[in-house]
Amino acid sequence: MGFEGTAMAYESGDLVEICSKEEGFVGSYYSALIISAVEKTHFLVEYKTLLAQDGKRLLREIVCADDIRPYPPAIQVSKFGKFDRVDAYDNDGWWVGTITKRNKSKYHVYFEISGEGIEYPVSKLRVHQEWKNGKWEYLLDKGP
Repeated sequence: MGFEGTAMAYESGDLVEICSKEEGFVGSYYSALIISAVEKTHFLVEYKTLLAQDGKRLLREIVCADDIRPYPPAIQVSKFGKFDRVDAYDNDGWWVGTITKRNKSKYHVYFEISGEGIEYPVSKLRVHQEWKNGKWEYLLDKGP
């Protein structure tokens, strides 16, 4: 049974991503499972990679439906180009950035929000996708 009356209907057990708006975590997404609806605009979720303060249990939190999106589909790529928008897996979540260069087997990713640049292997990168109007959108730079 789906939870209706929100920006999107989610069901208990749905795999989703939570967009963090906390200082120091803006621009990051964390995998979670929907546990239950809480009122019409909030859900109880259990994160797949974040632990509760006791360090033993997975973190459960009530989040606003506006901060939840479906888990994005995998897009298979063997390489990225300069200026491609990507998500880099780091610190238990996906962080939005831009490829600025390639250094042998690693890609340098610049994160606009923090002003940092970090190198990642392709295995830690995915195509960045935005959930807009009920569908996934992405743009890979096609070059000149």
